[in-house]
Amino acid sequence: MIMAKVNLLNTSTANFGDLVGNGKIYRVPPYQRDYSWEEEQWEDLWNDIKEMHGRPDVRHYMGALVVEGKTDREFLIIDGQQRLATLSVLALAVIAKLQDMAAIGQDAEHNNQRAVGLRGRFIGEKNPASLVENSKLFLNETDNAFYQDRLVQLKKPLNVRGLPKSNRLLWESFQYFRKQLDLVTEYGQSGEALASLLSETVARQLMFILITVDDELNAYTVFETLNARGLELSATDLLKNYLLSRVKVATDLEVLQRRWKALILTVGQERFPEFLRYHLLCEQPQIRSQRLFKLVRESVNTPEEVFDLMKALDDRAELFSALSDPNHGYWLERPDCGPFIRDLNLFRVRQMTPLLFAAWEKLGSDFARVLKLVTAISFRYSIVSGLNTNLLEPTYHRAAKAVLDGHARTPAAVFTYLRDVYVDDGKFEQDFARMTVDTSGQRKKLAKYILAKLEADLSHRAVDPDTDPATIEHILPENPSEDWNESIAKEHWEATVYRLGNLVLLEAPLNRNVGNETYDKKVAAYITSNYQLAKKTPELAPTEWTLALVDSRQKRMAKRAVQLWRSDFP
Repeated sequence: MIMAKVNLLNTSTANFGDLVGNGKIYRVPPYQRDYSWEEEQWEDLWNDIKEMHGRPDVRHYMGALVVEGKTDREFLIIDGQQRLATLSVLALAVIAKLQDMAAIGQDAEHNNQRAVGLRGRFIGEKNPASLVENSKLFLNETDNAFYQDRLVQLKKPLNVRGLPKSNRLLWESFQYFRKQLDLVTEYGQSGEALASLLSETVARQLMFILITVDDELNAYTVFETLNARGLELSATDLLKNYLLSRVKVATDLEVLQRRWKALILTVGQERFPEFLRYHLLCEQPQIRSQRLFKLVRESVNTPEEVFDLMKALDDRAELFSALSDPNHGYWLERPDCGPFIRDLNLFRVRQMTPLLFAAWEKLGSDFARVLKLVTAISFRYSIVSGLNTNLLEPTYHRAAKAVLDGHARTPAAVFTYLRDVYVDDGKFEQDFARMTVDTSGQRKKLAKYILAKLEADLSHRAVDPDTDPATIEHILPENPSEDWNESIAKEHWEATVYRLGNLVLLEAPLNRNVGNETYDKKVAAYITSNYQLAKKTPELAPTEWTLALVDSRQKRMAKRAVQLWRSDFP
């Protein structure tokens, strides 16, 4: 008779001593990320411990420790390995200090006994035959040998500089705590006080929320819940560990590990879930980030399916990386694409990624025309009209699927699937005519981009917003003097200064000279400018600058914008 699992998740509060007591063993899955804490984290932990020492009623919460129970005494660490590893290194530093004190005759018998007792309680007991430690903690593939054979044995590495970074950090962590303990004993702390620091303060007063799950799926569910509350867990690690767990043959595992590392190097550890989601959105209409692990688990079970997924991801990884970088090598061979990649990154839009995967694979030289199309759509829909982005992913999914299935073989055919999110000329012109762009921070780049496009159209010369030396001039200044109140009432200043109709491109020296001057002094500078947006402004407003003139100028801009950001297809 098959029984359904009922204890899928158990939550309790445990101190560090509880965690490592009663013969419990913790293992970091072999391919989870390496040790990465640095001095900032060590110092925070040490300061917390110092603050509690001698105050037995105080507790410090270390956050959630998520483990997968393999037996009642053996656990895989899903999240929390950095904290457990660091506390174990701290314990080893205390043990080493006690041994040093004993070696110089300082309460030698008692300090040796303390060192042995603390080692058995926090690190592991020696096998009486082999004299090798039966460790309570096993780190990942990169770090475990160094931890067991050097740190646990309190042996200095022969060549610290030659160590992998994570091994070096472990050793530096040990050295950091040794230094802090040396300072403590300089102030007269005895071996007894030092042992108490570990056995009482660290063991009893550092508290964890212990979350025990029974399989990978529940681990991922817990990850999603905790991540929503701001805890730093890695979806990528969980996804990776699941895929690696499906492969049993050692040689295949080595190949998969090598390919995984190359994949992550290309797309980035933090961006992998985003990449995977856009990959799956090529075939499925709607995928929430929270369902990623479940979808992979449902569709990928055999080694063959794992390698099929890896191949599909490999094929798209470099393009995914290139879509975030206008200077990527891909665009050196496709210079017609680079400007559109820059624009899409400026707009901070990503929903079209599945379509771009499909267009790259199926439409060949027409890829640039699809890029141009989605750039126009993004500018109209998201930047100018500010419409609800919820419609974008399902629309781009349908277009991507149509391209992959051969139903849309040209950019014009692609546009038929995107028509619903293409803002029509009338609405776009109306919205552009009312648009404001704050010229500080990231938005400053957007303002210059828009003005550069309008300037290039007006002057019939290329104006690259990234390299052109022009600065943004506010006709009504950002900090106007009282004199401006005669042409634009003070209560309208704030709403007017960042209107597109109030902005021009201007040479930096001229901009510095006119600064917060009155309009009549600005006009003299505008006439001498080589930028047509500035040079032609006095034709519209020769003597004064008013709200009506701002509106009039921006409406003219809007009419040109309709032509500059449009689809090539009717």
